[in-house]
Amino acid sequence: MNRRSMMAGLLACTAFPLRAAEGPFEVTRSRAEWRAMLSDAEYKVLREEGTERAYSSPLDKEKRAGTYHCKGCELPLYSSKHKYDSGTGWPSFWQSLPNAVGTKADNSLFATRTEVHCRRCGSHLGHIFDDGPQPTGKRHCLNGISLVFRT
Repeated sequence: MNRRSMMAGLLACTAFPLRAAEGPFEVTRSRAEWRAMLSDAEYKVLREEGTERAYSSPLDKEKRAGTYHCKGCELPLYSSKHKYDSGTGWPSFWQSLPNAVGTKADNSLFATRTEVHCRRCGSHLGHIFDDGPQPTGKRHCLNGISLVFRT
């Protein structure tokens, strides 16, 4: 790949941002409704598949027992029992709650990754990698801004 085609690809990615998962979700809202309920930063992550800055979420260091819910629809997604410190700067879990999340291929950034989203409203949560602890070996690397913690 030469520099010109690489720059064109990067510009295309910024000109046409990715969108939250599409599909027959239980919770649906118009773009205006999502914009009204989310801050600009939350909208960027949940609806345009953005990524918050590493170490910016207080949920990365959250240690209390509780459940992490979707910011878009309040569906319980992850238990604190499955949370661990991955050292990446984002809240990380080795598994989700049953029937809580969906996945899809994410081919942005010149690689295929596994994107994870809320199965009820399609909001983008983060990505799943194969470098997590046992028993699953998975690391659900999430944007804290897409979560609400409840004790």
